[in-house]
Parts: sequence; structure tokens; C-alpha cells
Amino acid sequence: MKEYFTRMFQYDLFANKILAETISKVNNPDKPVKLMAHLLAAHQIWLNRCKGLPAPGGALWPDWPADSLNGIIDQNGKEWLDFVNGLQTTDFDNLISYKNSKGEPFENKLTDVLAHVINHGTHHRAQAGQHLITAGIEKLPPTDYIFFIRAQDGRL
Repeated sequence: MKEYFTRMFQYDLFANKILAETISKVNNPDKPVKLMAHLLAAHQIWLNRCKGLPAPGGALWPDWPADSLNGIIDQNGKEWLDFVNGLQTTDFDNLISYKNSKGEPFENKLTDVLAHVINHGTHHRAQAGQHLITAGIEKLPPTDYIFFIRAQDGRL
């Protein structure tokens, strides 16, 4: 499990950096930046939940400037990879108890939370990509998981 989720969070970091680079090439990136800021803020909230810490302060849909995304992406990526790499095999079965943004209590298995974080990122990157096309980007960079694997294996 550790190897699998390490690779998934490496992929997430890779795809976020590619999309942030593409966002930097657009004149009016408001909607893609808003989606990326939300994705990154949610990553921070979920990481704190996994660590049993209170939610970080700030909005779930923050107004972060486009030029701040890369630093946040790097920090989030490091923190998630450190967290996953620090887990023991049995930790993946742990239940994570947390409250959602409405204060409602929930409990989910760590593996399900980790899968959610990765899928949530993919979902919002796709939304941001559609806004980038509307903003004039002719061709989006490939951010599919298999592209990441090929890049890691040196097959690109």
C-alpha cells in the first residue's frame, strides 16, 4: 500500500505542477486558479484530518494568486509524501475520524481518504483544464496517470 500511495501522490504532484505551469501562460486565469486553490486547500484539510489535527485556518475556496500555486503545490506534495512514507503497513487500515465543513462527524478508512484526495485532485484539474481551453489554450498538456508512469520510466 505504501508504494502504491507514494506513487499516486508523486503523480498528483507531477500533474499539479504541469497544470500550474499551463495556468501561468494564460492572460485571465481566474477560474483555473480558483479551482487549483480549492484543490490545494482541500489537500491541506485532508492531510490534517489524516494526522488527527484540526483543520488549517482559511477558506476552502481561497483567493490565492496564480504566482503562489507552485510553492503551495511543492509544500503540499512534500507533506503528503512525508506522511505516506511515514506510515506502517497496518496504518492503512486505520479509521480517520473528522468533521466536515458543516461540522458533521464522519469516519473513513485511511485508504479511502487517500484515494479520495487523489481523485478530488484529478476532478478539479480536469475542470481547470476546461477553463484553460476556454481561455485560449489550444492543447492541454498530458496529465494522465499513464503519462506520468511513462515519464518516470523514461519512455517519453
